[in-house]
Amino acid sequence: MKNMIEQLFGSKTRFRLLRLFFRQPGQPFFVREISRHLGSQINAVRRELSLLVDLGIIKETAGQSPNFDPGSTLRKYYTLDASSLLYPELQGLLVKVQMLGEQEFVHELTEKGGTVRLMLLTGRFVNKETIPSDLLLVGDLKERNIAKLVAKYEKDLGFEVRYTLMSEKEFKERRHVMDKFLYTLFEAEHHKIVNELGV
Repeated sequence: MKNMIEQLFGSKTRFRLLRLFFRQPGQPFFVREISRHLGSQINAVRRELSLLVDLGIIKETAGQSPNFDPGSTLRKYYTLDASSLLYPELQGLLVKVQMLGEQEFVHELTEKGGTVRLMLLTGRFVNKETIPSDLLLVGDLKERNIAKLVAKYEKDLGFEVRYTLMSEKEFKERRHVMDKFLYTLFEAEHHKIVNELGV
C-alpha cells in the first residue's frame, strides 16, 4: 500500500505532511516542528510546504504559534486552508487511506499476534485522544510479535499506538470487578474487530 500511496501523492513526505495537517486541521506548525513530527529532512519539508502553499492547500503566516513561548519572535508557520477547493476531496481520500492502513494492521495482528479472542479499536483510531488506550487485545498473545507490528505500522498510521494486552483470565477478572480502565474503553466509542468472548 505504501508504494501506491507515495505514487498517488507524488512523494512520501508530501503524503505524510498532508496527513499531519488533516489530522489536526486548525493547528499551526513551524517547519522544524513538522520535520520532527515526520522524521523528514527539513529541506524536503520546506520544498513540499512551498508546493502546497502554491496550490492553495496550506496557508503561510507570520506570527506566534500557541506551541511556542509568548515572548518568542515572529516566525512563519503553516496551517491547513479549509477554504481550499481541494480540501473536501483530500480529506475524503486521506480518511480512506487511513482505513486501508488500519485494515492491514488488524490483519497482521490477527495473523501473527497469537490467538486473539478480543480486539477492540478505540482512542486515536476513532479520533478520541483522551481515551487511555487505542488498542485492546485479549487472548494467548505473542507480545514480541505485537510490539514489532505496532512499531512497523505507527508511521503508516500517522500516530503512536497505545496498546493494552491481557490474558483471557485477567480480562474476565477485571471485567468481573468492574475495572475502571476497561469500563472507560467499553463506554467510549470503539470498534470490536474480534469478539470471540461475546462482550
